[in-house]
Amino acid sequence: MPRARKEQKAEQVELLTEKLKRAKVAVLTDYRGLTVSQIQDLRAKLRTGDVEYRVIKNTLARRAAEAAGVPGLQKELEGPVAIAFGYDDLATPAKLINEWVRTSRLKLDVKGGLVEGRVFSPDQVKQLADLPSREVLLAQLLGTLQSPVGQLVAIMQTPHQQLLGVLNAYKTKLEAA
Repeated sequence: MPRARKEQKAEQVELLTEKLKRAKVAVLTDYRGLTVSQIQDLRAKLRTGDVEYRVIKNTLARRAAEAAGVPGLQKELEGPVAIAFGYDDLATPAKLINEWVRTSRLKLDVKGGLVEGRVFSPDQVKQLADLPSREVLLAQLLGTLQSPVGQLVAIMQTPHQQLLGVLNAYKTKLEAA
């Protein structure tokens, strides 16, 4: 193999290793049956969520997975594989892929994923796609945290309101007399 070709492959492995280490989530898909224009359409959809979609050679991906410290990912790297790298929200890549499949009515199999260094099965990736967004989860958490505080304030105000009611009734009784 020419020296320049080996250097190119080494650079690609290094780039993939860096992406696997930096990405919060990586969703592996089998893109068989999709045309180039359909893959470009999928890439455009994923870019709206700051997700990068790359078609990758398995041998280079295996080397990168080993170098990134995720050897469990290697069994998923069979057949044609493309990886959607997400750097922000964990559920975004899986959600956008599901949405694209639903709207385009094309088949795109999810082979597995890598979420914060842990290998996920296709079913786990689908569950991840079903999670509410980060903002919704934070709002639900905030509502859950505020509920007991509101109840505590209401309980603490009740005796004062009852005392005030008794005093007002006594005042009304004295004024009437």
